[in-house]
Amino acid sequence: MVFRETTIEIKRNVEATLIPSGEKVSLQQGTAVFVTQALGNAYTVHVNGNLVRIAGKDGDALGLVILDTPDINALPGSVEDKIWMQLKTCFDPEIPVNIVDLGLVYECHVIPLGKQAFHVDITMTLTAAGCGMGPVLVGEVEEKIRQIEGVAEANVQLVFDPPWDKDRMSDEAKLQLGLL
Repeated sequence: MVFRETTIEIKRNVEATLIPSGEKVSLQQGTAVFVTQALGNAYTVHVNGNLVRIAGKDGDALGLVILDTPDINALPGSVEDKIWMQLKTCFDPEIPVNIVDLGLVYECHVIPLGKQAFHVDITMTLTAAGCGMGPVLVGEVEEKIRQIEGVAEANVQLVFDPPWDKDRMSDEAKLQLGLL
């Protein structure tokens, strides 16, 4: 969900992540902000000339709903299907497109470890090599993949070779961003 620039006040102190550095900051109650997007269980907020990311669980600090994702294990599909569903719930905090459609996920390997247990290796990149949000996105991907029943191990590797470019984006993402 993308918002119009409507100023709101923070209702309680809340931790946030500065974009693109990934540095943790604290927003104080009463601070004026406006929400730029609410996607993938996080809010992106503009405050004092900066963008910050606030976890969806802290939506009440914005006077908004607490964002939550559906139980992936209640959905039909194989482990690999569920991995791709989860990856599509991860968003670049500056771009309202999921990391799969942005072309940030290069590979996903599901390796059986035994009966109903799997190891998952994901290779991904960022839109810019210097983006400090890399560890934040990697952590989010690992956390969401580990929520899938049967995933015993998840390894996410961040690479910059080959470098990302807009040709890796899906046509849907290009259309959404006005590039088609």
